[in-house]
Order: sequence, then C-alpha cells, then structure tokens
Amino acid sequence: MIRVAVDAMGGDNAPGQIVAGAVDAAAQRTDMEILLVGQENVVNAELQKHSYDGSRIHVVNATEVIETEEPPVNAIRRKKDSSIVVGMNMVKRGEADAFVSAGSSGAVLVGGQVIVGRIKGVERPPLAPLIPTEKGVSLLIDCGANVDARPSHLVQFARMGSIYMENVIGIKQPRVAIVNIGAEEEKGNALVKETFPLLKACEDINFIGSIEAREIPHGYADVIVCEAFVGNVILKLYEGVGATLISMVKKGMMTSLRSKVGALLVKPALKTTLKRFDASQYGGAPLLGLNGLVVKAHGNSTATEISHSIIQCVSFKEQDINGKIKESLTVGAPGPGGSDGQI
Repeated sequence: MIRVAVDAMGGDNAPGQIVAGAVDAAAQRTDMEILLVGQENVVNAELQKHSYDGSRIHVVNATEVIETEEPPVNAIRRKKDSSIVVGMNMVKRGEADAFVSAGSSGAVLVGGQVIVGRIKGVERPPLAPLIPTEKGVSLLIDCGANVDARPSHLVQFARMGSIYMENVIGIKQPRVAIVNIGAEEEKGNALVKETFPLLKACEDINFIGSIEAREIPHGYADVIVCEAFVGNVILKLYEGVGATLISMVKKGMMTSLRSKVGALLVKPALKTTLKRFDASQYGGAPLLGLNGLVVKAHGNSTATEISHSIIQCVSFKEQDINGKIKESLTVGAPGPGGSDGQI
C-alpha cells in the first residue's frame, strides 16, 4: 500500500477540488492510502460531501496555511504546522511515500530541498512535467526550479529525465535534446554551448542534439532539457496557446447551423484529440532528485489534475525511480542531501 500525503489547503481551488481529486484517485486505485493534510475541520467538512473508503483516506491535522505571496524561505521556517511543512516532514520520516501540492511553488521547492533533502550527488533537483505532443508525451526538464543552472546541472537533468521516461512512461532509450535556437552545434547561448558537448559525451543517454521550440509539439524528443527560465516560458506558452486554440475551435463550431451540424459529426473524434492536449490529464510535475517524491500540481488544478498527480506517485514508487537515480550519479557529488546553503 503506497501512502500519498496531499496538501488539502494548497491551490486556488482548495480544499474542494483537492479533496474531490483525492477521493477520485482512491476510487481508481485500491493499492494506495491517501493522507489529506490540512485544517482538520475544514477537510472533514469537504469529505462529508463524498462517498469514500474511510480505511484508505485519512486526515492529518495542520493548522497553518502558506499563502502564495509569502516569501518561501521565511514561510517554511515560521509555519512549522502548515500543510506543506507537515506533509514534507511525513515524507522525510517515512510516514508517506510521496507528497502532492498545488500550493505555493516557492514553498514546495524550498521545502523539498530543505526538509526532504536531495539525493547524494544531485546538484539541483528539477521540476519535470509531462507535456502533450503529436506522438504522445515529452518530459520538460527543468520548468521552474533552477533559473540559473550550470552545464553540470543540465547533464544531471538529462540523466534523471531519461530514467523517468524509461521506467515510468515505458519509453526505451528515450531521445534527449537540449532546447536551442537552431539545430547547429555551434548555436546557442553560453550555457547551451558548454552543455552540448557534455551531453554528447554521455554514453548513458540517447542524446540527439538540439531541438527548436517549434519542434517540441511534434514529439521529436522524449526528454527536453533546459534551464528553468526557458522551460517555464515554454510551458506557459504551450498551455496558453493550447487553451486558446481549443476555445477558438469550440467557438468556430457554433457560428452557424452548418458548423453546428458538422460539430455533432466530428465531436467524438475531436473530443478524443483535444483531450490529449489537456495538461490536467498528465498530473503534476515531480521534483526529481530528492530523497522522497514531491509532486507540484498547477495552482489552479481541478480534481482531475489532482487525481492524476496522486496516481502517478504509484508508478514512481513501484519503479524505484529514486534508487535508479542514485545508481546513475557519480559518487562524491555535493552533499548527502538536504540544503547546501544556497537555498
């Protein structure tokens, strides 16, 4: 039985959508126990709106809430009884196998490194969401954790991303590419130029070279490596364009009687296609390289994304992703996990 702690108070739609997502996940998977962390009376009030297995969904009381606008480091230090800190400590103590939160991104990133701690040898844990493509999904790594990354960080991102895609998604020898402004090796900024030959020399990854942003939706690479500033811009633009196109298609189909009739005919196929490009179907972004699993869901997550974020923790644990990451790293890299003073 895999135990997943869920931040019931984090996100724009908490606690209603968080609790609903947890109930849905528990109904889909009988091999997990869900621990809803938050203000006990508030969470229990939401649970009463649902039918659920009381033996597999429990409430863990946490009296405080870290708000999005709070400075992350101060919030983690001062609000020891917040849902984020309590949930992170449960993972650290082995009381939970994973922690899922749609709350403050900064607090989740800081808490993951300071409380849960880094795997020995991991220089910087990256956020790695799955994004939809023409051929399935790709892993975008990093999308928000490390804005000022070094070449050695990107090499580790490539290794960790390859392990995730091969073992969780089932893609053998996943194709790894670095985000660039052209296909030529000599192109790019200083970071890309320094990182390219290092990735090329890695025998344990399937590096295929550079990838331009326009090629990402076509699925030309399975692992897309970049530093967090570039990754976050790609992710937000990706989501914005996707949502806009879906909205425009729906409006276009309602403009006339003919288009409405046509919409009825293509609705089943169109619904299936559009669903593939719905980011909520792929869960949250795992913070790879920690001693335990931490998953960051979108701040505006609905029950669907929360449910998928919880369920993805099962595969992560079953495939022992942390163990495989440890095996892939060079012994003697910085620190035995935890903070290195740069948080």
